[in-house]
Amino acid sequence: MKHIFTKIVLVLVLIINLQSYAQDDNDTNKSNIQTYTPSKLLNKGQWDIKFFNNLYTETKGKFNGVKADKARETYFTSTVDVFTGVSDNNRLNIGLLLEIRSNTIAGKSATSVFGFSDDINSRSGLSSFAPALKWQPIENVGNFSIQSAFHIPLIDKESDTNGVFLDQTAYMFQNRFFYDYTLPSGKWQLFTELATEYNFGNDTSFANNTFVLSPGLFMSYFPSDKSTLLGYVQHYQRMGDFTQDFTTLGFGGKYQLTEVLNLEILYGKFIRGNDTGLGQSFNIGLRALF
Repeated sequence: MKHIFTKIVLVLVLIINLQSYAQDDNDTNKSNIQTYTPSKLLNKGQWDIKFFNNLYTETKGKFNGVKADKARETYFTSTVDVFTGVSDNNRLNIGLLLEIRSNTIAGKSATSVFGFSDDINSRSGLSSFAPALKWQPIENVGNFSIQSAFHIPLIDKESDTNGVFLDQTAYMFQNRFFYDYTLPSGKWQLFTELATEYNFGNDTSFANNTFVLSPGLFMSYFPSDKSTLLGYVQHYQRMGDFTQDFTTLGFGGKYQLTEVLNLEILYGKFIRGNDTGLGQSFNIGLRALF
């Protein structure tokens, strides 16, 4: 598992370095931070590669109405999202999403997930992939788009005999609705997201026959063309055969390292929930756009 993860990182770094080198003679230093929000589609022939890492760790939870301490559990998810523009009118992008996970239980340290181990208290692996498309439904509204993806599990069992959970084995059809609005000053930007999920196809999965509704609100401030500070609130509501909900508050920032490469860092705190852990998340992402 370590070798797969390392190869993905090396390929991404190689692509980013090649593209940065190719653009060294370009005198234009325009930032992509404000222009290419999740709502914005790519032009035909353009590529967007995002390598995003989420570490979630918890020592508390609320289940069956009771909030209590628990042995630490940590869930690390690396996602690789690759999109490219394919239409002459720049209203359709196609892509592929990959998820790599490493999880630990029984009080192991939060950093133990970086070992990508498979033992009595750990599991890791490439857990799912998803063909995806992103499209602009209204021709004259370029800051509203929809991303649709069909997630296909690559594992047979959600939890092993030792109770270590890796990922769901139900199929998932997901739609994410994106919209952003930049205030007249150009220094502030409001971004909203509404994600929906339908999970199905595996009666042994906890997620089978469930529907998820997850709205999010992000407010960004731009101290400069190449940097962003942001705060956000997100809610997650699962309905159906299994119910669950939680709310997260967080903050972070983005910085444009080169004409091609952006860095994103986020922190999130689970402030409430039902039938869920109440932990915190640490996130770092690299985005190459060329």
